[in-house]
This record gives sequence, structure tokens and C-alpha cells, in this order.
Amino acid sequence: MHPDAAAPADQVFAWLDEHAEDRKRAGLTRQLRPRGPGSDLLDLAGNDYLGLARDKRVAGAAAAATLRWGAGSTGSRLVTGSTELHSELEFELARFCGTQSALVFSSGFAANLGAVTALSGKNCSIVTDSHIHASLIDGCRLSRAEVAVVGHNDPAAAGRALKTRRTERAVYVTDSVFSVDGDLAPLNALSEVCRENGAALVVDDAHGLGVLGEGGRGAVAAAGLAGEPDVVTTVTLSKALGAQGGAVLGPRRVIRHLVENARSFIFDTGLAPSSAAAALAALTVLKEEPDRPERVLTVAQTLAERLKAAGLSVSTPTAAVVAVRAPSPEAALAWANDCREAGVWVGCFRPPSVPDSISRLRLTARADLTEADIDRAIDVITGCAPR
Repeated sequence: MHPDAAAPADQVFAWLDEHAEDRKRAGLTRQLRPRGPGSDLLDLAGNDYLGLARDKRVAGAAAAATLRWGAGSTGSRLVTGSTELHSELEFELARFCGTQSALVFSSGFAANLGAVTALSGKNCSIVTDSHIHASLIDGCRLSRAEVAVVGHNDPAAAGRALKTRRTERAVYVTDSVFSVDGDLAPLNALSEVCRENGAALVVDDAHGLGVLGEGGRGAVAAAGLAGEPDVVTTVTLSKALGAQGGAVLGPRRVIRHLVENARSFIFDTGLAPSSAAAALAALTVLKEEPDRPERVLTVAQTLAERLKAAGLSVSTPTAAVVAVRAPSPEAALAWANDCREAGVWVGCFRPPSVPDSISRLRLTARADLTEADIDRAIDVITGCAPR
């Protein structure tokens, strides 16, 4: 159709129907499945690693904060959206993770957007791992920086890209624990190549906080990099801490810069007080019960070992994520649906959500899973496996 010819109103979005049909034929249709407040399903799909989302201490703190502060924060953090709860949470997060300062965002996605865009720009180069999270990818796209993508967990390639950049400033961006296979980034080696080339290291520790490091202080702390002047960490409050929101942790000068320049902080409504209170309560529980992270790792290792023994192709977990390969997107979807029908809820990762185009079931270990839960999960997953 010629651009000057007006399409009928009901045809303006007709192209979406064709797009939906293409996804259906490829077995890639996504669906929302609302759940009720209670379920008989054994949940191996969510990210409640420490089992704190329904903990009465955490949920109770959220309820009390709602009654005291209201349902929402009422504005952006720089206007009316900063409460005493936000300041206390930032102080406690920084102290727990071993950094100078912290800044709380409304989500982990917003934290990653803010960190990447505000710490780069037109006169900066960004080098990234090829498997980084979508929020980091979007941050790179919005940054206006020169972006180079290097091989997965390849410090030598990262070093070459940093060395040959055309800009004075540079940032290397990576996940700590990658969300698809659950493998761990070589943070110490990456830190070395960054320092050799005068680059900052930005690490998304969403899957490390609460699971790795002493007492669950995260993968960056476990690598001995927490508090380093050239390292910035992003985290989410919605996984191990069972709440909502995200944060950036790092040197005071970085946090000050984000307050003044991170658009996903400046122009976004602040995190709800209830979520800030829940995350604070979860941090307290984690400090009081430091065995929870170790239990997560034990559960993940047990799931992986038993599924491998059953003949399945399973990743070696470094944190809470266990990936089980499927022969095709269609098989992965059918496998996940069969598991759900049998009472076990598992994640299903298919292209284009996976960087290597390999479909998987994605299982997440939880500290509150019992041995009976593990037995049930193994029986269902192996019993429903594609033949």
C-alpha cells in the first residue's frame, strides 16, 4: 500500500495477526497463566530461592508498611517517593554486600537500565558477554555508546575488545550467574582484564545475592570484589529476598552520579514502601538464618545429579538455576505442560529468550524444598520427559 493511502482503522494493526501466526507455527506462543493465592503445584519455576516470599516475617513487614506509609510511594524518588524505609534499605544493602553505597530502583530491570546508561554514553565503549540479561541488552541499546559483544565467559576476548576500543572510557557488562544455564562468570579474570585496560566492571548479581558468598552476600562478594572502586553491582530484591525492586551498589561517587543521571531512577515512581519493608525484613532473616543459601545450593546440586543419573542433559549448577535441555521448542513446551498437569511447575525457556537457541526446562532450587519435594520433582520431570 502506498504510504499516502490511509488504511482502514481495523487494519492498522493487522500485521500483528500475521506475527502471532508465525510464532504459533514456530511453537513460540507465550501465554499468561494467572495463579491463585494458594496452589497444590510444586513450584520449581519461580525465583523465591530462600523461600521468603510467603514468610510471615517478610509478608507481615510489607503489610505493616502499607498501613503506615500507604499503598504506593506517591512519586519519583527525587520528589515524594523516598521514605525512611528506602534510606534504611539502601544502608543495609550496602553494609550487607560490602559496598560504600546503594540506590534502590523500582525493579531490577530499571536498575540495570540506569546503571548501564548512566555509566556509559557517547564517549564510552561497552563490551558485553553474549549471554547477558535482556535488561542489560536494552541498557546497551539506549546508552549511545559503542557496543561490542564477545564470546560467553571469555576474558581473553573481553580483553582484546577493551584494548582495541576507540574511546577513552569503557565498561564491561556481565551477569554473575547467567539466568539460562545457571553458570558462573569468571569475575576475577574479568576484573583483571578490566584493570589492565582502564575499564569499569558492571555485574548483574540478580541470581547471586542470597545464594552465593558468605551468608548469601552474592557472587561479587564471593570473588572478593565487593567494595572495589572500579566495580558496580546490580541486584534484584525479587528473587532471594522474596520482595520487589532492584538496586545498584558501588562507590559513593557512582551512586551520586546515578541519582543525578539515571533516567530509570529520576523519572520513575519510587519503589512501594511495602516492598522496601519486605526486602529489609528478608535481609534480617537472611542474617539470622545464614544456612539458607547453603541449602539452596544443596537442593540445586541434588536436582542436577539425580536428573543426570536419569539420563537427561542437565547443566552443572553454580547457584539456584538448573537447566534441562529439550530436543525442540515444541518438546520443551509439551514437557513443561505435562509436568504442570502432574503437579510440578517448571520454567520453559525457548528461542528467542535463550541466546544459544537451545530450548530448556529451567528449574529453580529453593531453600524450603523438602526431600519429599525433591523426590516428587524428579519423578514427575523424568516421567514426563520426551521419549
